[in-house]
Amino acid sequence: MAIAIKSIPVLHGKEAEAFVKKADAAFQNKQESNQTQKRFESLNRILKKANMK
Repeated sequence: MAIAIKSIPVLHGKEAEAFVKKADAAFQNKQESNQTQKRFESLNRILKKANMK
């Protein structure tokens, strides 16, 4: 007994462009968030070493 293969939806035109823009913005935001997190971790290590936290 064969199982039917479902088609995969594909974006075209303006919808595709909007999707790519939103995906790129989300990726950039995540990278900035990771950098900020690393800075806070570094700051916390410095404060602990100086017995200020």
